[in-house]
Amino acid sequence: MAKRKPTIHEVAHLAQVGIGTVSRVLNNHPSVRPETRNRVLSAMAHLGYSPNPHARRVAGGRSYTVSVILPVISTEFYSRLLEGIEQVLADERYEIALFPIFSPQRLRRYLENRSLAYQTDGLLVASQGLAHLLPHQKFPTERPVVLVDAHSPHYDSAYLDNRLGGRMAAQHLAQFPGSFFAIEMQEELDRVMGNTVGKERVVGFREGLQALGYDLPPTHIFPTRFSAEGGRLALQHFMRLAPPPYNIFAGADLLALGVLEEAERQGLRVGWEVRLLGFDGHPWTEARGLSTLAQPIEDMGAAAARLLMERIRGYCEGPRTLRFEPTLVVRASTQPPDNP
Repeated sequence: MAKRKPTIHEVAHLAQVGIGTVSRVLNNHPSVRPETRNRVLSAMAHLGYSPNPHARRVAGGRSYTVSVILPVISTEFYSRLLEGIEQVLADERYEIALFPIFSPQRLRRYLENRSLAYQTDGLLVASQGLAHLLPHQKFPTERPVVLVDAHSPHYDSAYLDNRLGGRMAAQHLAQFPGSFFAIEMQEELDRVMGNTVGKERVVGFREGLQALGYDLPPTHIFPTRFSAEGGRLALQHFMRLAPPPYNIFAGADLLALGVLEEAERQGLRVGWEVRLLGFDGHPWTEARGLSTLAQPIEDMGAAAARLLMERIRGYCEGPRTLRFEPTLVVRASTQPPDNP
């Protein structure tokens, strides 16, 4: 005969609290005193009590699910971002419902109030391009919304200062002789959504060079889709414009990887004839000797998830902003000029 599962009434009795207090502990409500919370958790552990997710939904009026709207789900950046988000939500016993944009048609659906994305307890929106639309159109929901890798005056935001990263790239590459170039990552949706992180990084790079007395001609900016192939095409384009050395700011590590591969194919020495700086700081860049601007991707995702959980619990003050900065990591692809 199967062992009977303990009930919430038994947990309340053992912990010497009311059922409402046990429910608040299960929902991580901030009003429960730490000593009371510990007593309830100890009673749950002693009895082997595990809450029924359906009962939690009925009792609390919540889905215990968070929607995450993001451009795509297949890139290393978004995998790492979701990892940071999930670490926080798992501790809160929340599930993630993913809503990738993929196309302008899906984007329009997500801006309509019938979207399934709004039937959860809150939304995390990971798209600077989508945030760019928000001054003209807010999300049609009363659910809490938090932006991650994006910022807007209307919502809580946890974002990286991409323009600062571009200026840092300019300051680093300006120490070398030669011509300056930038690779701007673009996708089909960028034309619909306007401002993007790729555009912001290149804008910052141009601003940084201008502050140092250098001009970046429009022909020295190569827009391309987010792929290693885009980086290979970019270097081929730069080689038609000027002789080496080339000082190249790639708006993403994946684009920089294509430049590395094409430089090897062309017989150009990386670090001398091609000086290359990426952006993202993915783990594989160390093995390739790629200098990069590393961003705290997992930390940014976790911070956004915490902001959203506070909203779900009832925080109702004005929008908050958490601004992250990239870190310059110098490796062989941008050797200092005095190295042999």
